[in-house]
Amino acid sequence: MRKRECVQKFSKGFTLIEIMVVVIILGVLATFVVPKILDRPDQARVTKAQADIKAIEAALKLYRLDNGFYPTTEQGLVALVRKPEISPLPRNWKSGGYLDRREEPKDPWGNPFAYRSPAEDGRDYEITSYGADGELGGEGVNADIRNE
Repeated sequence: MRKRECVQKFSKGFTLIEIMVVVIILGVLATFVVPKILDRPDQARVTKAQADIKAIEAALKLYRLDNGFYPTTEQGLVALVRKPEISPLPRNWKSGGYLDRREEPKDPWGNPFAYRSPAEDGRDYEITSYGADGELGGEGVNADIRNE
C-alpha cells in the first residue's frame, strides 16, 4: 500500500488551463507554418518538370545517336517509348525504348509535354510543360517550363 500511495501522490494530470495553453500555442504556430508548407508542393512540381525535361533531352540525344535524327513533331515524344510507324522510320530504334516508361511522358500535373522538332527558334527541338494550368503562358506555377 505504501508504494501505491506514493505513486498517487506524485502522479498529477494536466489541468485544463495547461492543455488550453498548449492548444493555443500549437494554433499560433500552425498559422505561420502551414502556409509555407502548402506552397512547397507546387515548387516541387516545377522542379520535377525541369528534371523530367532534362531526362527527355538525354533520351532524345540517345535517339539521335542511334538513328541520325530527332523524332519529328508528328512522331512526338511517344517515339521515345514506342517505335514510330510514320516516316522517317528510325533505322536502329532501341528495343525497350529510350525512357523508363511505357507511355508518352507527362509533366507533374498530368499533361503531356509539348514537343516540336525543329523548334521555331532554330534549335533542334523544344520541350515544354505548360505548368499547373496546362495552358500557354502564365505566371508562377502556371508559367511554361521549357528546355534551354
